[in-house]
Amino acid sequence: MKIVCASSVLFGREAFSTLGEIVVLPDRAITKKDLQDADALIVRSKTTINEALLEGTPVGFVGMATAGTDHMDLNYLAHSPLAWSAAPGCNANSVAEYFTAALLFLAHRSGFVLENMVVGVVGVGQVGGRVVQKAEAMGMTVLRNDPPLQVATGDTGFVPIEEVLRHADILTFHVPLTQVGTYPTRGMVKCNFLASARPGCIFINAARGEVVDSEALMFALEQHIVSHAVLDVWENEPFISPALLQKVALGTPHIAGYSFEGRLNGTMQIYREACHYFEIEPGWSPDESVFPRAPEIRADTRGKSDEAVLWEIVRAAYDIEADDRALRTGAGYDETARAMHFDALRRDYPARREFPAVSVVLEHASAELRAKVGALGFRVSVE
Repeated sequence: MKIVCASSVLFGREAFSTLGEIVVLPDRAITKKDLQDADALIVRSKTTINEALLEGTPVGFVGMATAGTDHMDLNYLAHSPLAWSAAPGCNANSVAEYFTAALLFLAHRSGFVLENMVVGVVGVGQVGGRVVQKAEAMGMTVLRNDPPLQVATGDTGFVPIEEVLRHADILTFHVPLTQVGTYPTRGMVKCNFLASARPGCIFINAARGEVVDSEALMFALEQHIVSHAVLDVWENEPFISPALLQKVALGTPHIAGYSFEGRLNGTMQIYREACHYFEIEPGWSPDESVFPRAPEIRADTRGKSDEAVLWEIVRAAYDIEADDRALRTGAGYDETARAMHFDALRRDYPARREFPAVSVVLEHASAELRAKVGALGFRVSVE
């Protein structure tokens, strides 16, 4: 058996070599020629999965070690004999931690308090559900909007988008990219959408770039309809807008879901699916001795607000400002070089451990603060 695996798949060689011969190639460089004698293809989001790539090859199984499927031609896959699987939810906690770090950064830099602010979570699936948990852990009021999920579940706790826009101090998007059906999301955030938002709101997009019309967001920032914007995803990646990057408070290269655990979860989910397809007993598990070391954080809480302590801890666990600085380093490059810089930042992204791997020692902390730190996912002890 031969397996072609994208180089961005964490532990891809180690995992899938237990099933057969493995060839590891750069994500965007994989072509039909590479698949002429392949039985399986394992990728992440930078490889487009469609008829042009797969038709006429012997590939029987395609695995996407990531949650999103907008890089896949689902219609083609539905009408082909191929077996395929994505890894929904694999990086959901990673994105929720990104949301947490972004808001605490903005509050610290701009001098406002998050507690009791209203956050509108648009899209409350695997990622959005975890974002709700983080927001509530920080004392925010949450408005949930997800029409497809509301229809599917009958849950009466969802809020119409008009009400979310009217009341939310913070808008955060965690929807899939869709362009058909009753609730398409491609281009849903346009000028009229943002014109209905609460003036001075904070805008976060860690879903897909094409959910947002970039020119509309630029206008909203210029007119102060949006006071601060955080973008991890962009229209036309990797050819992102340098003008929009200059306007946003935080800009990162589509890495919100790139935690070590998020990427590992994706590999493990697809490995199990491949074993099931080929009727092979799983024989690989990751070697924890080679995992990157998680931070160990000590925080003296005396004289500090709870939110200041949370920012201190979260910043030590995940320095979101470093990701912003890294992307801005390429802002002055020409278009081709900027795109290469964007891809390189994703390809060479440093290991980032999720909060549950991080030990936090709190000194002189109240029971309420200990509960908040634990609710964000950290392993907490006190002195």
